[in-house]
Amino acid sequence: MSKVRTEDIVSSLLLPVIKELGFELVDVEFVKEGPHRYLRLFIDHPDGVDLKACETVSRAAELLLDEKDPISESYILEVSSPGLTRPLKKEADFQRCLGQRVVVNTYVPVEGRKSIEGVLEDFDQDTLVLKEDRERVVIPRNKVSLAHRAVEF
Repeated sequence: MSKVRTEDIVSSLLLPVIKELGFELVDVEFVKEGPHRYLRLFIDHPDGVDLKACETVSRAAELLLDEKDPISESYILEVSSPGLTRPLKKEADFQRCLGQRVVVNTYVPVEGRKSIEGVLEDFDQDTLVLKEDRERVVIPRNKVSLAHRAVEF
């Protein structure tokens, strides 16, 4: 089973259960590190994610994964928050960050730079619009390698 296929199957299987618990399934990773395989679930909640939330989702996920058994090999299940700099991938991620400072890294320079920080003013399926100081920067989404919230101290 390919990595993408495993992640898609697990995501489809767990999404309804995690949503019913009141959490958002942000991302699923199935990776091999050293001799072990890890199934990582990244969850989020408007009030944040604490250890109890991770335990709750982990228990529910374990039950369903044991019952449906979508992964034939052994693995270690990990559930965590995506962190402060969680990648913005889905439309809902960008919607949630409208009006907030974000960092966008690109594969090729956009206006002479490969990293742009600014306030996310707008977005659509083709572009992100950041306000940087007094300038608007339009970034083609197919040029974006990574976008995340800016961490301000």
